[in-house]
Amino acid sequence: MTNAYDDAALHRLLDVVERDVVPLTRAGVDRGDKLFGAAVLRADDLSLVVAGTNNETVNPLWHGEVDALNRFFALPADERPAPADCVLLATHEPCSLCLSAITWSGFRRFAYVFSHRDSAESFAIPYDIAILQGVYAVPDPDRAAPAPGRDLYNRQNAYFSSVDLAAEIAASGDASLATRRASLAATYAALSDTYQRGKGAHGIPHA
Repeated sequence: MTNAYDDAALHRLLDVVERDVVPLTRAGVDRGDKLFGAAVLRADDLSLVVAGTNNETVNPLWHGEVDALNRFFALPADERPAPADCVLLATHEPCSLCLSAITWSGFRRFAYVFSHRDSAESFAIPYDIAILQGVYAVPDPDRAAPAPGRDLYNRQNAYFSSVDLAAEIAASGDASLATRRASLAATYAALSDTYQRGKGAHGIPHA
């Protein structure tokens, strides 16, 4: 399968996470928010439109992607590109709420750095998988549970295409991209430790 992004574009996407999203997220985690962030980029040149981060201490619905979308739609209409002409870049694979928000907002593509499995296993936030399985994984008529290995959602569908940047990076063969993603993983592991130590102090749902 051909990569959605060439090596230069992958470096640019990691630039946005490192330079534009991580600083917002670090401040958010210090406030008690989760470590998820996002940005909206123009699809043609990957220039930044807005960046956002989880803001659940204000509103538990303001996940990182939703915060970025709120900032995007707060722009004056004559300064705001069409959602279909943009890509939403998420640090972590969007949850069920954010998948719906992306879809209803008219975005046709999103990309993410860390998967749902990464969120559960590396960052101690298993709720995305648990909710997708508990709410959406309807058993097949001839079995009592979803088929083993069944995807949690259709990553390519009539509404959007998703891009797993870890798979893109692995397929690129550019060792510097893998090094940069590993560095980001360490950054988010540290942010996760900070969040986990203080998450009970703010009276917000952990999911």
